[in-house]
Amino acid sequence: MIDISEVLTMQSDTVAQWHQNPIDNPFEPSHGKEAIQSIACQQHQFNYLLWHEEDIARSPDVSDAQIAQVKRNIDRYNQLRNDWIEKLDDWITEDLERRSIQPLSTAKLNTETPGSAIDRLSILALRIYHLDEQLQRTDVDQSHRDKVMTRLAICRLQRDELSNSLRELLADIYAGLKQHRTYRQFKMYNDPTLNPYLYDRNRTAPSGN
Repeated sequence: MIDISEVLTMQSDTVAQWHQNPIDNPFEPSHGKEAIQSIACQQHQFNYLLWHEEDIARSPDVSDAQIAQVKRNIDRYNQLRNDWIEKLDDWITEDLERRSIQPLSTAKLNTETPGSAIDRLSILALRIYHLDEQLQRTDVDQSHRDKVMTRLAICRLQRDELSNSLRELLADIYAGLKQHRTYRQFKMYNDPTLNPYLYDRNRTAPSGN
């Protein structure tokens, strides 16, 4: 079963590490010997990269060409982020099969999958890191620090509550008290066969002489 404490530690530690040593290759996560830890780290990397592309997209100093590239990066990382949420849930399905665990006939399905909850914890780790950065600034007044401290306390409480709820959900799933299945999101905008702006463009493109 997934050790949520290890996931939380990985998420907070790697955010700090990546800010000091930027990621060279997001497809080579280096954290965790177990497969589930590696998948969680990979998914967390895409959130990290997505977060910083979103920051760039809101800068008034970048050119239109840069914004276009950033938008493509955001789409790519968001697709990968969601793909790896599904991989987290697929790993749990496979682990349940390895352990021959079947849900009871009375087991109900949760509204959120464990993979989605791990994704939310990843975002909280990023938010907490960046809020804490705000407290280190020397160009802000006390009202700014007070606002940041209030938000930081809320985020830490949310992380504690969400991680505890996730532990309970996983315990119920592995006890057969809750059903588990991967929630397939089927993102359409990156698929050239499903996005009309992509397949219409290919259909109407002029042919070469």
